[in-house]
Amino acid sequence: MVHIKQIPKDILKAMYRTMVMIRQFEDTVYYMFLEGKLPGTVHLYQGQEAVAAGVCANLRKEDVIFSTHRADGHAVAKGVSLDSCMAELFGKATGCCKGKGGAMHLGDMDAGMPPAIAIVGGGLPLAAGCGLAFKYKKQDNVAVAFFGDGAVNEGAFHESVNMAAIWNLPVIFVCENNLYGASTHISKVMKAENVADRASAYGIPGVIADGNDMIDVYVKTGEAVKRAREGKGPTLLECKTYRRGGHSRGDSNLYRDKKEEEIWLARDPLVIARGKMVREGMLTEMEVKDIDEQVKTGIEKAIKFAEESPFPAEEEMFNDLWAD
Repeated sequence: MVHIKQIPKDILKAMYRTMVMIRQFEDTVYYMFLEGKLPGTVHLYQGQEAVAAGVCANLRKEDVIFSTHRADGHAVAKGVSLDSCMAELFGKATGCCKGKGGAMHLGDMDAGMPPAIAIVGGGLPLAAGCGLAFKYKKQDNVAVAFFGDGAVNEGAFHESVNMAAIWNLPVIFVCENNLYGASTHISKVMKAENVADRASAYGIPGVIADGNDMIDVYVKTGEAVKRAREGKGPTLLECKTYRRGGHSRGDSNLYRDKKEEEIWLARDPLVIARGKMVREGMLTEMEVKDIDEQVKTGIEKAIKFAEESPFPAEEEMFNDLWAD
């Protein structure tokens, strides 16, 4: 087991800061949506911050991630700017997808994140294809596919993992298992105890990480990334976590067991990370406050930027489209 002091302090602080950015961004977006300031819908990421932060801290800018309808956390962690993320949620022309994608399609190719795909399991084949391109070009980059437990019974999951396995592609398949595919508990749709158990059918490593512990996610992702860069093929990484809110707007979580909620919500990933770092002298209480204030200022700036930005012009409606 890797001790926290074996991880460079600057990496730990950067991961913690990323988690704070995601949490504050999501909390702010939630209230703005309730106030009617944002169009469309939202699928918030609170509670799963350690996964995005821990995974992306192992990646280079040139590595590529593929996200889902719950894209905010991944975008922030991969380096898509707060300004462009917020503007995209407002539907503004300065958004990362020019205001045409919205909450479910955040992304920025310059940051190594193609626009997210809202189709369940839709990003997995693209990650496999991207991994094939890296291998073909003899590049040591990796592709990461984020997906929820609701995607593991899609054909795209099995086909993509099998393809990556037989061709030893540099792909990390990251399942954010928050126990529910929308309102359906995973136990109702899968007999295996763990998603990671399915890796054995493809002859690749299946690894389980505590998805609420950024250090565990960081270390286990690091091992998978090292393996991929060395040409040893993909890894199925299951991060067991829990969303703090509903699946999407208006979801009051009435289908979740209250005792289950109590246990999981007590394991807040920010509290866990902060507690470990402060106890081990890797972060001071003053630094915690400074990070909170700096992030708050950045989000206020992003809101102002989004509010003052123009909407896309009508003549832009059919630009950036592709059809055969």
